[in-house]
Parts: sequence; C-alpha cells; structure tokens
Amino acid sequence: MSKIDQVRAEMMTAMKQKDKPRKDALSLLLSALKNKAIDKRAELTEQEENDIVLHEMKQARETLESAPADRQDIIDECNTRLAVYSEFAPQQMDETKINGVLDEVLAELGLEAPGKQDKGRIMKALMPRVKGRADGGLVNRLVQQRLQQ
Repeated sequence: MSKIDQVRAEMMTAMKQKDKPRKDALSLLLSALKNKAIDKRAELTEQEENDIVLHEMKQARETLESAPADRQDIIDECNTRLAVYSEFAPQQMDETKINGVLDEVLAELGLEAPGKQDKGRIMKALMPRVKGRADGGLVNRLVQQRLQQ
C-alpha cells in the first residue's frame, strides 16, 4: 500500500471522527504526495514518498521556529502537523547506528586517524548511506566529534 493510499485512508478516518486539525494536516501531506506524483507522471517510489514526508516535516519545523510566541494558533497547527507526519516518516537512525556506518566508511576509506582535511571525503561516502534515515545535523556533529579524537 502506497503512502498516498495510507494517508487517504487516515484522512477518511479523521473526517469520520470529525478531527479537523488531523484531517487538515493529512490533507496537506496528501496534496504534497499527489503533486509530486503528477509532476513525475509516474508512481512514486518508497524513497521519494519518504523524502516528501521528511520535507513536509522540515517545513513545519521551520514554520514553528519562525512563528511569534504570541501566535498560539500557528504553534498548535505546526505541532499537530509534526505529530501526524511523524506517523508516516521513516524510522530514523540513532547515534549508535550512525557511528556503526561511520566506522564502515572510515574502514573503506582506509582512515584510521582522520583529520579535518578528510571530512569532505567522509561525508561524501557517508551521506548516501544514511540519507532519509538520519538527521544531517546529527551526522555532521558525529563526524566532527570523530575528527577531533
């Protein structure tokens, strides 16, 4: 079952339960998924669907961060969107899994004591392996820590 079908089914459930905030969040996500499929003129792959969900989550986080503190309606809407989108987001890797992949990359590159000049090579090899499954900021921080050891 594609994410479009899952989101559509959840949206119908939310409509039956008269849960307007959830229905609105699901409607936005469904629109984003459908628009991408229309632009592509083909079915979306699972990775593309996950990328869209993560992109929508990122937009909601950015809106939340830029919302004025006195606009509780915007803050509540963004929190609802994030909660709903997280149900459809791929499982994120934790620090230990990322460090495991980082160890593999360092072994493949033959770097036992990597320096700051090696960061570009490490990131170039590491990011395709964790893309969509790990937060880029966390990956960058872990690589930086490894370089300082």
